[in-house]
Order: sequence, then structure tokens, then C-alpha cells
Amino acid sequence: MPWLHTDSMTERAKFVLAVDDGAFSMTELCRRFGISRKTGYKWLRRYRQGGVAALSDRSRAPNNCPHRTPDAVRAAIVAARQARPEWGPRKLRSRLQQEDPETDWPARSTIYGILKAAGLVEKRPRRRRPVHPGISPIKADRPGALWTADFKGEFRLQSGAYCYPLTIQDAYSRYLIACEALPNTCFEHVEPVFTRSFRQHGCPVALRTDNGSPFVCSRALGGLTRLNLGWIRLGIERQRSRPGCPQDNPRHERMHRTLKAAATRPPEATLTRQQARFDTFRHDYNTERPHQALGDEVPARRFAACDRPMPNRVPEITYPGHYERRKVSTTGTIRFRNRQLFISSVLSGLYVGLVEDEIDLWSLYIDRVLLARVDTTTGKVHPGSG
Repeated sequence: MPWLHTDSMTERAKFVLAVDDGAFSMTELCRRFGISRKTGYKWLRRYRQGGVAALSDRSRAPNNCPHRTPDAVRAAIVAARQARPEWGPRKLRSRLQQEDPETDWPARSTIYGILKAAGLVEKRPRRRRPVHPGISPIKADRPGALWTADFKGEFRLQSGAYCYPLTIQDAYSRYLIACEALPNTCFEHVEPVFTRSFRQHGCPVALRTDNGSPFVCSRALGGLTRLNLGWIRLGIERQRSRPGCPQDNPRHERMHRTLKAAATRPPEATLTRQQARFDTFRHDYNTERPHQALGDEVPARRFAACDRPMPNRVPEITYPGHYERRKVSTTGTIRFRNRQLFISSVLSGLYVGLVEDEIDLWSLYIDRVLLARVDTTTGKVHPGSG
């Protein structure tokens, strides 16, 4: 025998018809249908007022809601979201308060509900944030204490040519110092961007990058390249994230996510047009877009030039008096303790300093950066910490 299929409307109809039949009392019928007498009389009253159709479920929403957001405010929130589809409730509320402080704008949760009801919210699956046990924290207590730099992944323009966006950011204020559309990652294109940034905003205390070219050369002592050698000579401390650990530079990676969504989809036809789009994004990011980590302030309000302006002439490298100085040849070698030691061709024409730590074991420096340990008994050069 198959199972009987029923629903609430059918049961309610059976109930009111049984009441009209008069075979059972109201108390007995309510007991048989598993409802209270109050509910039984409610369905009977609705049936007599509107027939069987009145037995359907009704909305429980109140007829009048005094604290409901006014339609004009809801329309303004929807319009703001449509103008800034990449902004969330927090940023929209901050922006709307700045534009119209007289209006009582609703809370972020209410704005989210309004956007969701308007179909302007794309539901995302919740993800657990991975925690790495060895993440080195970013320490930036003032503007210029630390800059971060990286290439956002290359992409093809409409013309088919590749674009390599180079970005430089102040870690304290999140101010986007540079966003350049480059044709490649060669030193000749990258170095002028940093030089221009140093001249305009001064030299930071430290600069953090990943281990890719042209920031680091994995086969050279200390990962030395022409680019970071210039930073060393300007007195800028190098910071390198661990290989394969983008979480060591989280603020920069988060900025890249915003950049990708706002300024690369779809790509432009040429590098010139793409650069114009990056310039617009940079202005918007620095002066218009509220930043949650800054208390909804814009980065431009927190940013300031570095204390050390870039010198017109790069100073000569000096070493303490007890160091032994050796000039690097055009082939990247030095003569030390009757041995020809290869150091790095990047250092050609510059002086390195050596100081003896133990018997026959010397530390080799370029400026204040330890490049290698030299064993004079074997003539081997062991990479230092860099």
C-alpha cells in the first residue's frame, strides 16, 4: 500500500469541511487533527470569510515598520553600489556619510541586506585563512619605515603584447607609490621607476620584495642584482620574503587583488592606455577609497615623504678601519691571500670589505650587507645570510 501524500492546505480544508459536517465537536476535531482549539477557530474563521483560498499561508511581515529604511536612502545605497561595484557595505557607508552627513545612514549589516535584496551581492564561500608558523610580521610604525614592491602577474593586452604591472606601496599608510605598466621585468625598465619614486618621496628605511627577477638573483651571493645593489648603496635595508610564501607580504597581495579587479578586466589595447587606467586606479586608491585597516581613512591622509631624500650622487661605500678592502675586477673577482676568488660581476669596480672572524675564516661585506664567508685555507666562498 503506497504512503499517503498530503499538505497543510489539504489538511486545513478537511478540517473546516469536517466542522461544517457537524459529526464531531470542535474539541474532538482539533484533537484528531493535532491542533489547538485557538488554531482550529482561526482556520474556520478564515474559511467563512474567504473560502478555501483563505486557508493558504499569509506573510508574517508587519503591515507597518517604523524603523524601515526610507526608500530614498535605499535608492542612494543601491546607486552607490552600482557606481562602485567593487566596494563593500563598510566603504559605501563611509563614502555616503562623507557626501551627505545630514542623512542617518543605516548600519553596515542593513546596507548589506539592502544590497542583497537588490541582487547586488555575490555570495562567496567562506574560506579558512591559512596560518603559517613562520610568517615574519611587517613592522611599519611610520611612513617610509617600509616599502613593499612586487609585480602583479603579467597579462596580455588586447594587442597580444604582455603587460607586467610593477607596484610599490608604503606599508604603513598603504599608499600606492607607483603602479607602472611595463613591457617586461628587465632592469632597464624597473630601475627608473624606483629612482623616480625615491626622488619624489625619499628613500625608505627598508624595502621588501619577493625572490623573483629583477629583485633577487638566486645564483648570486646574497641574491645580489644591479637593482638591489643600488638600494644598498642608498642605505636601504633589503627584506626578502621566503620563497613561495606570498603571505609574508599580505598587504601588498591584498592590494593586487583590488588592482586586478578594478584595472585589468578587461585589459586595454596598448601599454599607454593601460598605464592611463593604472593612473586612474592609483588616484582612486590613494585619495577616494576608504581603507578598513586605516579606520576608513584614505591612504593619502596617512602618507608622508621619507626623512631621507635621495642624494644627487650615490655616496661611496666606506668600511671600518680594521676591514681589508678589495676592489672587484671587471670579471667579478678579487685577489685575497694569494687566491683569485670569484665574488660577483655585479660588483665590478666596487670595493668589498673583509674582516677576520676566526683563524682563516673571513666575512665578506658589501657596505653593511654580509655576502659570504671566505675560507682562506681552501679558497672556498660560502654564501652568507645576505
